[in-house]
Amino acid sequence: MQKKDPQTPSIQVLSRAFALLDVLASQQDPVPLKDLSERTGLHPSTAHRILNDLAAGRLVDRPEAGTYRLGMRLLELGNLVKARLDVREAAIGPMRELNRFTNQPVNLSVRQGDEIVYIERTYSERSGMQVVRAVGGRAPLHLTSVGKLFLAYEEPQRVRSYATRTGLSGHTRNSLTSLPALERELSQVRRLAVARDDEELELGVRCMAAGIFDDQGKLVAGLSISAPSDRLEESWMDRVKATAAQISSALGYRGPATPATA
Repeated sequence: MQKKDPQTPSIQVLSRAFALLDVLASQQDPVPLKDLSERTGLHPSTAHRILNDLAAGRLVDRPEAGTYRLGMRLLELGNLVKARLDVREAAIGPMRELNRFTNQPVNLSVRQGDEIVYIERTYSERSGMQVVRAVGGRAPLHLTSVGKLFLAYEEPQRVRSYATRTGLSGHTRNSLTSLPALERELSQVRRLAVARDDEELELGVRCMAAGIFDDQGKLVAGLSISAPSDRLEESWMDRVKATAAQISSALGYRGPATPATA
């Protein structure tokens, strides 16, 4: 006996309704009933009956007789879902998995002005690293892996304004304290879609980070691993990227982000 796909609706009419909605979602203009019938393989009378029920629930609109488009109720429901999505809630499970895999602190950070703010962290006592910046801690954008992600997705003029405002002050001998050096680093971040902190914020600590994007493709947070300099493994970067992508997907992200270019 063939096992039923758990992703397939068990009620046939729902499967047919989803197929109709998928066709409508793929078209910018209203779609005639005939086209909907052909593209879903449904008999016109069956498609018409289901569309009438969807229209009654405002999931579908009829701008003209015989044509259909997605209804405003989908927008209302989508806005409710979006409003209830929380990046910390979406991230905590994947962060714990990444922490178990690396045994190193995993950080979730967002941008506030010219700094990043740590809003969540998972770590174990086995990491061998004292956690200096706890949840709520702040750090300059240009000295952190996540901060570099945010700068890399800015327009070049905004990066120059940031450099002027902050003076690009450094914390260690490795800190990037000149605009040309920072711009070269951000160019590499854009090319690789990942960022690193090579003992630029704290001596003895290195970090790697990947971005988290919302349903509009906007960078809303960064996921990073911090580790003692001699323990950070380059092979972890793929896992960091995959974890960040998992969190982005939970926030509704479906496509590539477009960073600012110099």
